[in-house]
Amino acid sequence: MEAKRELTSVDIAALAGELGAYEGARLEKAYLYDDGFVRLKLRDYDRGRLELLIDTSDTKHVRLAEPEHVPPAPERPPNFAMMLRNRMEGATLSGVEQFEFDRILQLSFERDDGHTTLVAELFGDGNLAVLDGAGEVIDCLQTVRLKSRTVAPGAPYEFPDARFNPLSVDREGFAARLRQSDTDVVRTLATQLNFGGLWAEELCTRAGVEKTLDIEELGDDDVDRLYETVGDLADRLRAGDLDPRVYREDDRRVDVTPVPLEEHAALDADRFDAFTAALDDYFTHFETDADEEPVDSGPDRPDFEAEIEKKQRIIEQQEGAIESFDEQAEAEREKAELLYANYDLVDEVLSTIRGARDEGVGWDAIAERFEQGAEQGIAEAEAVQSVDGSEGTVTLRIDDHDVTLDVFEGVERNADLLYQEAKRVEEKKEGAKAAIENTRAELEEIKERREEWEARDRNGDDGKGGDDEDEEAKDIDWLARASIPIRKSEEWYERFRWFHTSDGFLVIGGRNADGNEEIVKKYLDRGDRFLHAQAHGGPATVLKATGPSESYDDDVEIPQTSLQEAAQFAVSYSSVWKDSKYAGDVYVVDDDQVSKTPESGEYLEKGGFAIRGDRTYFDDIAVGVAVGITCEPETRVIGGPPSAIDPRAETTIAVEPGKFAQGDVAKRCYREFRGRFADESFVRKVASPDLIQEFLPPGTSTISE
Repeated sequence: MEAKRELTSVDIAALAGELGAYEGARLEKAYLYDDGFVRLKLRDYDRGRLELLIDTSDTKHVRLAEPEHVPPAPERPPNFAMMLRNRMEGATLSGVEQFEFDRILQLSFERDDGHTTLVAELFGDGNLAVLDGAGEVIDCLQTVRLKSRTVAPGAPYEFPDARFNPLSVDREGFAARLRQSDTDVVRTLATQLNFGGLWAEELCTRAGVEKTLDIEELGDDDVDRLYETVGDLADRLRAGDLDPRVYREDDRRVDVTPVPLEEHAALDADRFDAFTAALDDYFTHFETDADEEPVDSGPDRPDFEAEIEKKQRIIEQQEGAIESFDEQAEAEREKAELLYANYDLVDEVLSTIRGARDEGVGWDAIAERFEQGAEQGIAEAEAVQSVDGSEGTVTLRIDDHDVTLDVFEGVERNADLLYQEAKRVEEKKEGAKAAIENTRAELEEIKERREEWEARDRNGDDGKGGDDEDEEAKDIDWLARASIPIRKSEEWYERFRWFHTSDGFLVIGGRNADGNEEIVKKYLDRGDRFLHAQAHGGPATVLKATGPSESYDDDVEIPQTSLQEAAQFAVSYSSVWKDSKYAGDVYVVDDDQVSKTPESGEYLEKGGFAIRGDRTYFDDIAVGVAVGITCEPETRVIGGPPSAIDPRAETTIAVEPGKFAQGDVAKRCYREFRGRFADESFVRKVASPDLIQEFLPPGTSTISE
């Protein structure tokens, strides 16, 4: 069987009771390791040193560990660990509590200068939030912004919607919850009553109720037995009447439970005096035991519930994005309408600023004049909130709305820009709607696979496919296929230079000054990175943090590999290649450092832009481009840095600076590709010389040996 990776709600209920006995222990130091692993070093008056470990990543659990089971302290504590130390060193553990019947554990600490609560979310992607006495988030490992809840620094902490608690409900509520279901008993206990698969089966076994019995056929006696069985479990957990076990299969640890399970009667078991000790033994040896897992142990049941939960969470995020797009679009339209409703006031402000600039008045002086006018009660001046000379904008307060305007455009043009922004946001909303339908389809497909698996399991099928399935599972040798089906869709970014990094991030770059202009003005969004070769002439390169139908999440992290590949892209399609050089420098900045507004007295040519603030440099980046052909999931030519193209393409050709013209190199690549594929007509359809040439750098090249 597959080894347990996360604590269940029953486990956390038992753990909260045991950890409550350690109230009064004092926190000495906090550590943060990689991947959301937190260590709290405590000192108890009676028990001495305590090591409380909280893992919110791969194995979501909390345990008290023996000192020899604790990893060495990190050399440099990150900011999160320093925050914990500054706020909590010397604080006393004052309470341990499970939130409802959820996989959430709350640890409360008291110090003379305040109250702190650690909330460990041991579900989904996992999280640890640090709350002040008012319940506001001081910091968290993962920022969460969903339609239903937000977990972010500076915001009140919001628990997930409370799950049904079967350990505290009365008999009538228990029965009513069961009767609401339209499936069998075991799945109802697992999902509707929140016990999960294993405990649902255990309760059925203990109560003597057939697991696959349809809820409609469940009698009152069956309900009584189930309710009594759940009540017995609840009483044991509340009383701390535990008898922990670590279960083994083929000498591998596969489960840890606070009480013995009849479902595990056939497994070997190690008994422990405390559940925390059992957890320490299990998770200390988890990685070692996982490495020893037999490769031919038969198919384990996929964790359909986790897949379903993930898809439902994605749908919730997408619904939140759609709602956000609606609000953004409506806000932009409302601002545009306010400009027309207050036309004279807006026009007077814009005209005043333009006139002052024509007379050579500085931006700071203009701002001071408006401040003086506001003190005198002049309505137009009172509306001015700020003037930004670096961007050439003015922000007006109109009917409780702040509207930022381009001072060098008229009222109509500024309103039109706002309407265009509303339209762009609505287009993103349509993309999000399509994405949510795809996710819903994927969710239904997972549910269907779960039904098929369980039907197979009931019929005694071992789940192994026949020869046809084995044949399908093999990799297709597309180069040898006599006929390859054409599958291709048009994407918005194909009019630019583009590629996807090894980590899946989209990178786009302009082919000319018009393309550079469009990318910076229209497609450089919040969270994106802007790159450019430290050489005159090259693409305005944007590494997209999100897709067109996604809202930006502060948790999005762009790996260094993607930045390196984007830098190689920027230098390879610049004048560095055209000058037959093999390396060049590239800088990268955040989206808000790029502007189309020049400094006072300066001029930006078409396709140019101003960079403000510090730049991060990639020094001596080697040029490199590969062109390849993909056969699945789509048939197309792709090109870009070799490290990103080689894994995606069926076959590739690398090029380097050389002496042959772009068109000649494209024709040579085309002939080479035709010789590699058995289906020569396929190459002609998807990889003509013209299509290949689109991915070749400017200037002359040669095919690498």
